[in-house]
Amino acid sequence: MEQRMLLVHAHPDDETINQGATMAKYVARGTQVTLVTCTLGEEGEVLVPELEHLAADRDDALGAHRITELAQAMKELGVTDHRFLGGAGKYRDSGMVWHEEGHAVAGDDVREGTFWRADLTEAAADLVEVIREVRPQVMVTYDEFGGYGHPDHIQAHRVATYAASLAAARSFRPDLGPAWDVAKIYWGAMSESRMRDGLRRLRESGDTTTFEGMDPEGPLPHFVTSDELLDAVVEGGEFVEAKMAAMRAHATQITVDGPFFALSNNVGNEVWGVEFFRLAKGVRGPVGPHGLETDLFAGLG
Repeated sequence: MEQRMLLVHAHPDDETINQGATMAKYVARGTQVTLVTCTLGEEGEVLVPELEHLAADRDDALGAHRITELAQAMKELGVTDHRFLGGAGKYRDSGMVWHEEGHAVAGDDVREGTFWRADLTEAAADLVEVIREVRPQVMVTYDEFGGYGHPDHIQAHRVATYAASLAAARSFRPDLGPAWDVAKIYWGAMSESRMRDGLRRLRESGDTTTFEGMDPEGPLPHFVTSDELLDAVVEGGEFVEAKMAAMRAHATQITVDGPFFALSNNVGNEVWGVEFFRLAKGVRGPVGPHGLETDLFAGLG
C-alpha cells in the first residue's frame, strides 16, 4: 500500500515541535508526507534581535520571513510537499493572549481576515481540495482545545475535522475532486508520565524557570494527556538531529539553548524523538509492548 500522511498545523514551527521526528521517520520509509500550514505566523514573537523589526507592531513582515524558515525546516526533515491553506497569506495569524488560568485565548481585538474569524466552510473547502488531491489514509492535527488553547490551533482542529467529513461526501463540491474518506485521524499529544519525568529532571538539574510553576507531582496543563488516553507512539530517536536542525531553522520562534535544551541534549532521544498521539477517527490497529500502536498506519493493510 502506498502510504500518504497529511498534517494540518496552525503556524510555521508547530509541525516541527509537535511531529518533527514523525515526519522525518515516515519520509525516510517512503511515505508521502504532506504538510498544510494555516497561517504565516505573522503575530509570532521575534527572538532574533536583528530581526525584531519584522514584528507585527513594526514592519509587519514576519510572515514572509517565516515562509523561508518553514521551507528550510522541511528540507531538514525531508518533506517536499508543504503548502499554506488556501495559498500563502490567505488566513492571517490571529494572535493570542494568556488567560489567568494559564492557557491561551483569543484577544479582544482579533482583526478581520484572521484565521480565527475565517468562515469555517470556506476554510474547510480549501482543505477538502488538498485531501481529495493527496488522498491521505492518515491525518494528524490538534485536539479540540488546540493543545494549549491558541485560537489558531483550535481553528485548525475545527477546519481539519470538518474538511475530513466534507471530503468524504460525494455530493459536496465535486469540482474539488472525487470524494475521499480519511481512514485514521490522530491528535498530537504529550504523555503525562514523560512530562512528569522530564520536569523532575529539570528541577533536579536546578532549572526552576522552564515550565515555571509546573510541579512534577502536581496538576498539569491541558496539553498533557493521561497515558491511558494515548493510542499511538512514534519512536523516532534516529531522527532527533533532523528535528533539532528543523527547530533551529525556525530561528525567530525557537531558541535551542538554555537549560531545557542543554538537558535534552543528554536525553534527546527520549525528549524529542518520541511523539505521542490520540486516535480520533478510525480503528485502532495492532499495538506494541506498551499497549500503543507504534505505526500510525497500523491496521490499514
